Amino acid sequence: MKEIEKLETGLEYNFYDEEVVKRKKNAIVMCEKYNSINPMDFELLSQTMKEMLGSVGEGVFINQRFNCDNGKNIHIGNDFLSNYDLTILDIAPVYIGDHVMIGPNTLITTVGHPLSPKGRRQHLAQAKPIKIGNDVWIGGNVTILPGVNIGNNVVIAAGAVVTKDIPDNCVVGGIPAKKIKDIENDL
Repeated sequence: MKEIEKLETGLEYNFYDEEVVKRKKNAIVMCEKYNSINPMDFELLSQTMKEMLGSVGEGVFINQRFNCDNGKNIHIGNDFLSNYDLTILDIAPVYIGDHVMIGPNTLITTVGHPLSPKGRRQHLAQAKPIKIGNDVWIGGNVTILPGVNIGNNVVIAAGAVVTKDIPDNCVVGGIPAKKIKDIENDL
């Protein structure tokens, strides 16, 4: 099995593999292009975002600096706003629903590495998809780890590290993030 096939099926893969690195290089080029656009040129920002990402809904805006590992694994719904310095390590797919806001300096990562030094020396990684529901507000400096599913109508407090799935209609916070309280869905 090729390393890229291992990656795509959720198995451990070598992140220095030529095909894997090729995806990252393309993402580096596209992110640099996006981040060099005049921040007031909304039309060019939108056009470049649509070239770079897997799918983009209506009313999507990502403030600069934006970084990703692939781009084509990122799927964003309608009415999305990200503040400055969003990083999405989309080795595996990242699905973001409608009406989502993300605070500054947020990291969404689908990739992890072995706990064993032997595995890390072999440059192994493993990727798991992330899903973020509708009507989600992610505060600043949040980290979302591989394989997490976030429900609808969720607020993630600033500085939280999300390591496990989050149900609908709640506020979470802390390290690791835990449910603080339920919230009403008034839609």
